[in-house]
Amino acid sequence: MALSIDNTDRAILRLLQIDATLSVDALAEDVHLSRNACWRRVKRLEEAGVLRARVALVDPAKLGVGQLVFVLMRAADHSPDWLKAFDRAVQTLPEITGAHRMSGDLDYVLRVQVADVADYDRFYKRLISIVPVRDISASFVMENIKDSTAVPL
Repeated sequence: MALSIDNTDRAILRLLQIDATLSVDALAEDVHLSRNACWRRVKRLEEAGVLRARVALVDPAKLGVGQLVFVLMRAADHSPDWLKAFDRAVQTLPEITGAHRMSGDLDYVLRVQVADVADYDRFYKRLISIVPVRDISASFVMENIKDSTAVPL
């Protein structure tokens, strides 16, 4: 059975995407529900997997890893062994904050957070030592115009 999401659920999700530390009381007041009714909705959204986690967003620049890089890859092959090695690389290299299998000319796009170009070079050498690639290129983000984790509701 599909989960039904109404406007009140959407309002709760919008608020939690802005500030996941809001208390149930504050949420309930903002969406005009009783505390218990709001709590039940939040629990239902968690149990259904709509609310996957409540996290803190960290400023990478303040931690010395302010350079965002998009790495565009073509796989060396598409065998189960290569896929296993690639998965291991994605899971073990902490600089990779996103990995996406693509349609079209590219096979994968990686979102990589590093300190600078030299740090990216070290990351690159570790990556290709774990998994062979046919082609790889990197685009360094010059300015973040919009960078959001919020899902449009």
